[in-house]
Amino acid sequence: MERLFVYGTLRDPLVQIRVIGRTATGSIDFLDGYQRGTIKLGEREYPILDAAASDNYVEGLVLEVSTDELQRLDIYETSAYRRIRVSLRSGGEAWTYAR
Repeated sequence: MERLFVYGTLRDPLVQIRVIGRTATGSIDFLDGYQRGTIKLGEREYPILDAAASDNYVEGLVLEVSTDELQRLDIYETSAYRRIRVSLRSGGEAWTYAR
């Protein structure tokens, strides 16, 4: 299983069901050194992570997903986002999507 830090639409159980076919339970964690920004895709705005000063942080959920589900999530996020490895405040590592 892969760990994925989510902070926007992927926190929504209905979006999870649409993208990976199930709800993924998560635990709250924090990502230091980032802030939530926005990105416009078509006519809508979505959250995106931007690197920031070390005292900034983003709260999110850490989900457990399979490798196949992670690939489906990559498609959902489109090329507007890039998947990166991050270290979380809890001391664990996870994937996340950022600018």
